[in-house]
Amino acid sequence: MQNSWRVHLALLAVALIYAANYSLAKDVMPRYAGPFGLIVLRVLPAALIFGLLARLSGGARIEGRADHIRSILCGISGIGLNQLLFFGGLNLTTPINASLTQTVSPIVVLLASALLLGERITRVRASGIAVAGLGAALLISGRGSGGAPLPPTATLGNVLVLLNAVFFGIYLVLVTPLMRKYPPLTVLARIFLVGAVVVLPFGWQQVQLIDYAHLPTGIWVAIVYMVIPLTIFTYLLNNWALKYAAPALLGVYIYLQPVLAALIAVGTGKDAFTWGRALQASLIFLGVWLVSQKPRPAVPLEPVQD
Repeated sequence: MQNSWRVHLALLAVALIYAANYSLAKDVMPRYAGPFGLIVLRVLPAALIFGLLARLSGGARIEGRADHIRSILCGISGIGLNQLLFFGGLNLTTPINASLTQTVSPIVVLLASALLLGERITRVRASGIAVAGLGAALLISGRGSGGAPLPPTATLGNVLVLLNAVFFGIYLVLVTPLMRKYPPLTVLARIFLVGAVVVLPFGWQQVQLIDYAHLPTGIWVAIVYMVIPLTIFTYLLNNWALKYAAPALLGVYIYLQPVLAALIAVGTGKDAFTWGRALQASLIFLGVWLVSQKPRPAVPLEPVQD
């Protein structure tokens, strides 16, 4: 693949940007902004920027009823529900728990690919789904984590982040045909417009409650980070990569996020990594690795020679 190294470099950059967000967002929520208000501050400017860039680039418009419906579904799953569930969940749980829970996304990509694209699920992949499911269940329930007790809201937060991973996995499968047919800015402008319509009713009240005049400089920096690198850069890089790579590869790079997020969270004192979490992470990683194994092509039987 001609763009192989560029794709991997882009996805590595995305993993780093996402990993830092787990700790940065905890600095902002809930003291300075509610999770849904933060989403509005993130999605509305991004929708305006992508819309302006799409117009300036003179890109093609989305055409046909099927593509219009697909783009709306991408906006709902990949922007609206994805953001509401992620920030709502992260506000209730810890950075490491949230990042580990998101690693089930490749499994969702596989299941969505099987349902929407007809991809075959082998026994190895089925066993991977079971193993990763066990690790995710232990993580979400908070059992066996060890170390300091989790906040009482952690279970609900983990469930919301899990649902976020589900919708993100569905989005990756849904958006791939659009990214290979239209310019990335055309697709991003549409899905962020739809996403803004979805999140605005949920976050409008919270965004008005923010005391903008007294926000510390560090919080402003974190908010700008969520709008520019976390939203603009990551979606541009992810959707560019989808032109040259399968959705499963983007899912695989989610493995890096909890490792990087844990290093950042522990290094900044936002969270602690325990042996219990290491076991849960190992189960999830093993399961996702099994899921990522491609099925071998069937070998035709040779006729018996007499």
